[in-house]
Amino acid sequence: MRSKATAPAPSMKPQLLAAPYRGLSQAMRRLRPRRAAAYPEPARAGIPVPAEAISLLESPEVFRAELLALIARAERRILLCALYLQDDGAGRELLAALHAAKQARPELDVAVFVDWHRAQRGLIGKSKSEGNAACYREYAQAQGDGVAIYGVPVQNRELFGVLHTKGFVIDDSLLYSGASLNEIYLGSNGRYRLDRYHRIDNAPLADSLAGYLNGVFRTSSAVHRLDRPAPPATKALNGAIRALRAELSQAQYAFPPGEAGPGQVCITPLAGLGRGDNALSRSVLALIASATRELVLFTPYFNLPTVLRDALNKALGRGVRLTLVLGDKTANDFYIPPGQTFTTIGLLPYLYEGNLRRYARAQHKALAAGQLDIRLWRKGDNSYHLKGLMADGETYLLTGNNLNPRAFSLDLENGLLIRDPQGLLKLRHEAELAAILAQCTRLSSHQDLESPRQYPEAVRKLLKRLNGVRMDRLLNRLL
Repeated sequence: MRSKATAPAPSMKPQLLAAPYRGLSQAMRRLRPRRAAAYPEPARAGIPVPAEAISLLESPEVFRAELLALIARAERRILLCALYLQDDGAGRELLAALHAAKQARPELDVAVFVDWHRAQRGLIGKSKSEGNAACYREYAQAQGDGVAIYGVPVQNRELFGVLHTKGFVIDDSLLYSGASLNEIYLGSNGRYRLDRYHRIDNAPLADSLAGYLNGVFRTSSAVHRLDRPAPPATKALNGAIRALRAELSQAQYAFPPGEAGPGQVCITPLAGLGRGDNALSRSVLALIASATRELVLFTPYFNLPTVLRDALNKALGRGVRLTLVLGDKTANDFYIPPGQTFTTIGLLPYLYEGNLRRYARAQHKALAAGQLDIRLWRKGDNSYHLKGLMADGETYLLTGNNLNPRAFSLDLENGLLIRDPQGLLKLRHEAELAAILAQCTRLSSHQDLESPRQYPEAVRKLLKRLNGVRMDRLLNRLL
């Protein structure tokens, strides 16, 4: 089995796992949770969308094929936003497709938005490099600079916040997933990182996401092109980054509000940054609070913020049936199989499993009664990256938000809230869930999880060291 430890995953500073970081006190202040009462239910305005305009794509391979086909047919605009566009086979295939589309139709507006910091460093566990930005410049020199690749610095350090916004706008179509852009997310090398994938053909929705990218990112003095030589140093942008973060903390998607008619659902695009007036975080909590029968929650990293865990516990107290669909420890991005060289980054799957063990123990009565259903996904050497919520078979959240403290406090996130009171999408989402659960095992008790005493020796030693200085709690908040 191949190690997943060097695969791209949530941004972090690996040295945190070895020694205290000088900015930890600053991070702790930013990560102090707010009470759920600070998040009132947001307005219910949305964009009416015909149900037949929404497609659920069943695999990363289909998602990749759909993306490339839309790029090849694009007539007006191609705007892609993801954490990163990787310098690998799939990333280069995509760059080639973008440049080919621009050369075939010079009037096309082609732009890619990625995280500023993530694009200019190598992979965790690899040697220092110029990162993906070197590949962008290589293509621009060979093909021309018609494909603009912008680096968006949400914060002056990657540890304290990254661009985690997702969405690909191509003409009047939107491809939405929590996936970034590389071989494993796009399933192009026989191994994949499973996510959720939707295509929505609707001009007002596509315009709304495009307007945000063009109106907030492209106009900011903190945002610079990475496909051109000599981008400015981050230190020189500190003032502009502060101004951008202040704007992002208030910015939302603009759209003409309406109500769903017959054959339509209502979709509300949401953005969220920080612990203040975060519309996305409010909507997550409001959706959980409004559930009366059943909730399904997807997250790849079981590391719930306090306000989210409290909201789920209250739902259980109301009698709501809660299904948690998580990745098995071995399906985590950073899992290192026994027999391979262990590095400190490989501790993360064990930290998340520890969180789950404590939660399952605390909720043992709901788990034993079947009101709480915990499923662990695992399929071969593949990994798990699903996020989102389903409530009462009529409300759905599509998002790249990991539903963890970083997502609620530090990173720039977005999502699509779908209200479907007519049940037009119910069968499709039930089929999506059934396909996911087919690769899951049910957790009947916290004792079903591997005991820490059975962990590899290197893991046990590092956990003991971190627990001794309570560093594990900070890592849970930051990663």
